[in-house]
Amino acid sequence: MEYTNQSGFRQQPNVRMRGTPTDPSDPGLLFDDTSAGGNKPDRSGMGKGPDAYPGQGLLSDPMSNLAMAYGSSLASHGKEMMDKNLDRFIPISKLKYYFAVDTVYVGKKLGLLVFPYMHDNWEVSYQQDTPVAPRFDINAPDLYIPVMGFITYILVAGLALGTQNRFSPEILGIQASSALVWLIIEVLTVLLSLYLVTVNTDLTTIDLVAFSGYKYVGMIVGVIAGLLFGRTGYYLTLLWCCVSIFVFTIRTMRLKILSEAAAEGRLVRGAKNQLRMYLTMAIAAAQPVFMYWLTFHLVR
Repeated sequence: MEYTNQSGFRQQPNVRMRGTPTDPSDPGLLFDDTSAGGNKPDRSGMGKGPDAYPGQGLLSDPMSNLAMAYGSSLASHGKEMMDKNLDRFIPISKLKYYFAVDTVYVGKKLGLLVFPYMHDNWEVSYQQDTPVAPRFDINAPDLYIPVMGFITYILVAGLALGTQNRFSPEILGIQASSALVWLIIEVLTVLLSLYLVTVNTDLTTIDLVAFSGYKYVGMIVGVIAGLLFGRTGYYLTLLWCCVSIFVFTIRTMRLKILSEAAAEGRLVRGAKNQLRMYLTMAIAAAQPVFMYWLTFHLVR
């Protein structure tokens, strides 16, 4: 049946007019109608739910989870191997002991380095065959004072050179490298001497670095006195500090080097005691020499 619309044109009964709603189930429809912006069925099976995101399907994949677990395990194993190899060359666990200090310990230790004459007990305290931390025992060696003393010595040396119009980054670098090289030579020489004398001692290389680094305290005091009071103040102050570090080193190293002498026979003990005593005095006497050598050119 034909009918006529309002415009006067004839319209076939089976032809839909533009804008007429279409049936999605119509088999003759080739494309979905997206003009109305309505929700369409999700044919991919992904992105369902209000919290869905495009990578959710990837993360839920068992292979992805297995790869992430393997990567995490590999990173953990690599970190463990790095820590083990690093601790082999740099004993970090031992270094923590030498930096276990507090303000009270540092103050008492500095006083002991400058005025060691009234101190009686020089033995290191132990707890279950393990030396206690430096903050609990003033006689325990530490690395905090030597490291800070070395840095402060370089800064004071730069200040002294600046007051004499001789400062330059190159000279300051030479000063720092020279002090470090002499420290290494000193420690290596002591280690070689202990080996040649066959001294059985619990001294470690870090202990020797600590005892050799204590002299920077007296060097700093001497240079500052020289800047304030001239060469006379420098020599008097440095002399006091040299005698103090000599006494401190003798009383400290004597217990470390002669600790095994009591377990030996009388004849062997007598011969080795002399060598060990000479070695102790040589180590102590080397401290004032290095103190003067590294500071005399800084005061004019």
